[in-house]
Amino acid sequence: MTTRRKKEAGFEEAMEQLEEITRQLESGSLSLDESIKAYEKGMELKNLCQQMLERAERKLEYLARQQDGSIDREAIDFDETAEHESADQNRLFQGD
Repeated sequence: MTTRRKKEAGFEEAMEQLEEITRQLESGSLSLDESIKAYEKGMELKNLCQQMLERAERKLEYLARQQDGSIDREAIDFDETAEHESADQNRLFQGD
């Protein structure tokens, strides 16, 4: 398995675990102690996934065709969209 596939598998696995924790917390079937531990684990997974996504975003480029036909590479600015997505993700975990 290549390093890229391992990272993708790591991200997918972390997301699956995060989704399972969310289901458990939403079901109300966990004790208070179990809920606290699950929440802490969920926050760790959320941070891990967010770091993986941020690394991936830094690697992306936008290929723009210039008027003369040449292709210019430009970095994609994710600052604005990342702020909005981060706020949405935080609301998910804070129950807003």
